[in-house]
Amino acid sequence: MRVTILTVGKIKESYLRDAIKEYAKRLGKYCKLEILEVTDEKTPDSLSTTAAELVRKKEGERLLKSLPKDAYIITLEISGKQLTSEEFSQKIENLAVQGVSHLVFVIGGSLGLGQNILQKSDFAMSFSKMTYPHQLMRVILLEQIYRGYRIANGEPYHK
Repeated sequence: MRVTILTVGKIKESYLRDAIKEYAKRLGKYCKLEILEVTDEKTPDSLSTTAAELVRKKEGERLLKSLPKDAYIITLEISGKQLTSEEFSQKIENLAVQGVSHLVFVIGGSLGLGQNILQKSDFAMSFSKMTYPHQLMRVILLEQIYRGYRIANGEPYHK
């Protein structure tokens, strides 16, 4: 299966880049991983609702250009469905059985995802009701994808 992480912004912190590199290496055993980054918009500390939506729309337009047409799209959203690691593993496995060969996980920028991307989503997923920095979310997502494949293959994983 092909797995694409489509995300807004670059990772600046070396410790996060190292973690991403480690999980990408581990995932090589289970899937073909690709990480695509689009440029984020500059966002001042205080934005009006309209200005914030414009930022999400501009970032969304960049994401749309990189969004494959043939993939199953999973957006990461605070209001999405929360799954256990086992349920997430089962979801990936079920999609593969249904013939899905390409999963795309979309991580928004610091203000989240715009409606132009949310409308393309096949499944909205949440890792928590808490908000995480989008850079850290990439590491958390990769870890859970790795854990999901380990679970699906009956391999040990840390509980």
